[in-house]
Amino acid sequence: MRLPRIAELDESSSGWAFYLCARKERRPDRSGADVLAVVLQDASGQIAGKIFEDVEAVQREFEAGEFVRVEGRATRPYQKLELLIQSIRRVDAAADRQQGFKEEDCIPSAPRPIEEMWQELESRVARTRNSWVRQLLTAILDRYGDRLRTWPAALTVHHAYRGGLLEHVLKLAETGESLAAAYGADADLILAGAVLHDLGKLDELSYDGVTSYSLHGNLLGHITIGVMMVRDAAGSIDGFPEDLRARIEHIIVSHHGERERGSPVEPMTAEAFILSSLDELDATLNQVRRHLRDDRGEGDFTTYHPRLGRVLLKPSGR
Repeated sequence: MRLPRIAELDESSSGWAFYLCARKERRPDRSGADVLAVVLQDASGQIAGKIFEDVEAVQREFEAGEFVRVEGRATRPYQKLELLIQSIRRVDAAADRQQGFKEEDCIPSAPRPIEEMWQELESRVARTRNSWVRQLLTAILDRYGDRLRTWPAALTVHHAYRGGLLEHVLKLAETGESLAAAYGADADLILAGAVLHDLGKLDELSYDGVTSYSLHGNLLGHITIGVMMVRDAAGSIDGFPEDLRARIEHIIVSHHGERERGSPVEPMTAEAFILSSLDELDATLNQVRRHLRDDRGEGDFTTYHPRLGRVLLKPSGR
């Protein structure tokens, strides 16, 4: 029997399925015996899995980052659902396609089509009134468009799926436009902040269906990388105003809001305050929606979310 999608698994699930192996680690269990721990993903989410038998031989059957065929059953040993895996091997694409294997079924993606989101972003940039900002954003989209279309916004925390960064950028652009009008702020600067604040994640994160930190990402972080990318792009535009570049860079370096949260400086302009607040709100609500979606427990409240530091009330009617 074929297993349901990861989001639909429960303790009664058993069978086989195709996944992408996101992580793989050999380690001792509580008794000291070797166990092979993996994180598997499909388009609906991720689940941990463990292999206890023939670990030495099984670990040679596949690598992290490869598509795999898994047989096993779902179990909940410590209040969290995981797969107890009986067999696992790398996918044989030619043979396994006859059983329904498709790469896209194993890669979590943004709910909106990527090309639809990209057209919206290009339209917003084209409507920018400040010609300098429009030139800068157009240059950025031309230079980094291939990755901006598909990159996740984070490794695990928020929008951690194909097209997640683009989805995050568009939500900040949409809400930023409304708040700029409400508070008399510069809408073009806020749009620039929405597009550019996480630009450095294109180099901070490596992504090929599985997300990991790059060498530069670990050593420098996305804020530092992003400022360098924007400064380089602005420098290629003859006459780009230094004051404007400084204001845009300020939004980037202050978008985490506080030094304790990784910002080199804290917001000092209305546009930086707005962008920082929207960035935090969108990241938090993405975690809220995902936790509500993934919770399978009974009762009115979800399980405890360690990053949010609370349980969540489920929507009425669930």
